Amino acid sequence: MNYIDLFENLSTERIENCETCVSADIHFKDPFNDIIGITRFKQLLHKTLEDVTNPRFVVTHQAKDKDVLFLKWEFSGTVKVIGHWFITGMSEIHLDDQGKVIRHIDHWDASEQFYGHIPVLGSLLRRIRRRLQVS
Repeated sequence: MNYIDLFENLSTERIENCETCVSADIHFKDPFNDIIGITRFKQLLHKTLEDVTNPRFVVTHQAKDKDVLFLKWEFSGTVKVIGHWFITGMSEIHLDDQGKVIRHIDHWDASEQFYGHIPVLGSLLRRIRRRLQVS
């Protein structure tokens, strides 16, 4: 299993066998999480399976330079709070000397692509965004 396959075909079995492509002291960071260690990483992936119905992760582009992999991706699924959820983002993935993922940093706009879909909070964020826009 490679790292992209882990996400594109996310399952309990793949999560439990991710040591083949993930370092024991992986550092994973996204707009909601900043965790270290494979145990916490597995917990995060299991929580994704619990919280998101029909999660779908698709890598649309990738580039590699030495020990760093850059991925552009799309993620979709259904979340209780906001319903259907679709986000696009980029990941910066660092590999150790065995080729395992040691650091995964996600870059995506949580204010627009998540919080903006929550009733009341979303309308407040849209008003703030309009006030900050150049007219």
